[in-house]
Amino acid sequence: MANLTHKLLAEHLASGRLTPGSDITVRVDQVLIEDATGTMAAMQFEMLGVESIAVPLAVMYVDHNVLQIDDKNMQDHHYLRTFSARYGLRYSPAGHGISHYIHLEHFARPGGVLVGADSHTSTAGALGMFALGAGGLEVAVAMAGYGFDFVCPTVVGVELTGRLDGVAEAKDVVLELLRRHGVRGGRGKVFEFFGEGVASLTTSARATICNMIVETGASTAVFPSDEQTLLWLRAQNREADYRPLAADSGADYDDVEHLDLSALVPLVALPHSPGNVRPVADLPRTEVVQVCVGSSVNSSYEDLATVAAILKGHSVHPAVQLTVTPGSRQILQTIIASGVYEDLMQAGARMLEPVCGPCVGIGQAPTAGAPSLRTFNRNFPGRSGTAEDSVYLCSPSTAAASALEGAIIDASGVLIGPLRPAAPPNPGIHDLHIAGVLPEGKRRSIEIERGPNLVPPPLPDSLPTDVDARVLIMTGDDISTGDMAPDGAIAMSVWSNIAVCARFMFRRLDPEFHDRATEWGGGIIVGGENYGQGSSREHAALIPLYLGVRVVAARSYARIHRRNLIAAGIVPLVLPREADTIVGQRWVIPGLRSALAAGNTSVKADVDGGSQLTLGLDFSPGEREILSAGGLLAHVRTGGRPLLGHDEGSSAGAASAPEFRPEP
Repeated sequence: MANLTHKLLAEHLASGRLTPGSDITVRVDQVLIEDATGTMAAMQFEMLGVESIAVPLAVMYVDHNVLQIDDKNMQDHHYLRTFSARYGLRYSPAGHGISHYIHLEHFARPGGVLVGADSHTSTAGALGMFALGAGGLEVAVAMAGYGFDFVCPTVVGVELTGRLDGVAEAKDVVLELLRRHGVRGGRGKVFEFFGEGVASLTTSARATICNMIVETGASTAVFPSDEQTLLWLRAQNREADYRPLAADSGADYDDVEHLDLSALVPLVALPHSPGNVRPVADLPRTEVVQVCVGSSVNSSYEDLATVAAILKGHSVHPAVQLTVTPGSRQILQTIIASGVYEDLMQAGARMLEPVCGPCVGIGQAPTAGAPSLRTFNRNFPGRSGTAEDSVYLCSPSTAAASALEGAIIDASGVLIGPLRPAAPPNPGIHDLHIAGVLPEGKRRSIEIERGPNLVPPPLPDSLPTDVDARVLIMTGDDISTGDMAPDGAIAMSVWSNIAVCARFMFRRLDPEFHDRATEWGGGIIVGGENYGQGSSREHAALIPLYLGVRVVAARSYARIHRRNLIAAGIVPLVLPREADTIVGQRWVIPGLRSALAAGNTSVKADVDGGSQLTLGLDFSPGEREILSAGGLLAHVRTGGRPLLGHDEGSSAGAASAPEFRPEP
């Protein structure tokens, strides 16, 4: 009996077998790109030399770099807008909303495959899509019609029973899974939800769970398409997109776990990891200086209405700054029409525009060392924009109650008024503001605007036969891509120029890294467990490539970053636990290229002082081909990837759209 994940993948399977660990290629229905990763994805798409996108729908969202402290952000926006018009993408401008919420509202469809250049693309699993985050180059290749390659995951069935009681929320569901699995336990897995408890979860609640499931290291999550899905699509005037989908009765899973919704209590993730989870009631009194609600998770209408219901008639504690971010312009309209906006404002909340903002360290950086409580999805060190931050993650009701108290508290003892009924959403706002697709004949005459901030990424040379290099840095466990390509207004504004962006790599860990790498002409990066967790940003692979790094050795890797290294032509080797390394140590790895091509599972490194290291070569056949070719772009250009056709009758085809309209 088939689970839902395998049903979705089988319907789109172009090659391979649905066996965990096997290389598979799937046809892609939809592509999501956002501006922070979008410029690199777009420039690499242009390098493929195709005339148009070759998927039914692709949408470019501007939601990250919108602060515009200088002209770099707008340079990027002009490039992305004209790139989208030229190649057939729809374009959502700055201020219209966060990609994942808009996509859920307007584009996501049950039964489809969505690939996005953002790790939280998984949000669309709430509508019964197989939605996967990836690096920009892999997304560009998929958008060009080559399909999407990945290693078939294992499928964990999560049986939900009961229903949420009291003040436990959907955020507590995913925090409970993080409590069980940490930030590494989900690697190589898809979490598929089933059971009688599923029906009680709204689409917004499911989106919260699917968005944040990737913090376990998982590939994605998926819910069935059912009555809740139909209600959501009907409210968005998209009832025709509905398609009932579920696992077969008695479906087979690689593993099964159970979660009783009625037994959940409010939970909180302590600094500095989403996996550091405890019950709120178990915390000692922790006073906070800041509470932030919203981001790509927990900025739905019901999330904001929950916060307003707790705050109504009260004022935020005088020592606390409270910010609220709606997920989209549609949600902003809805909270205004329903009175939620007024309730939040009267309580003292600062209302922010619907963009990513403080979630990625752009604005609202907290005081160093002072606790900041957020409904966001990540609390990695420094992600808030403050190097010595102290960020906690929680549900909307915990956030609201704590904003009143001035300290993190369990909302169980707080009087919560009735939620204001939602005013009917206005789905038409998306067609008013998201640019449509021009006819192909008109697209070819469009000139793409390229400001000086737009610099094409480096291209790897062929993988050297042998490696002779020194260790540049040794990192600890759970190092995030935010440590390699930092968040924040200043660093993110230069993500379109790898040479400038490189100056920020490992700045929090080792301010001398960039200069040392430049002086040594490259080298080897040594990491610990779960190296490269977090964002899909391929800058974390393109910067080392630019600096001359062709080998990384870590004990284990986060999925997307590992694939980004391979796509960039950098070999992610597996480091033995007993390895004893120091910065400056010289490694000579003879025959690395031939060992990869031969299918060897290990290679020897001769180390200073006469010792040897045995390094693992843990790659699928497809990954070995890409590395041997010198990276994914070279692999595609030399014919290593065949173009795929696409079934135009797919249930996840492109939505109708008005013609492209330039920004005023």
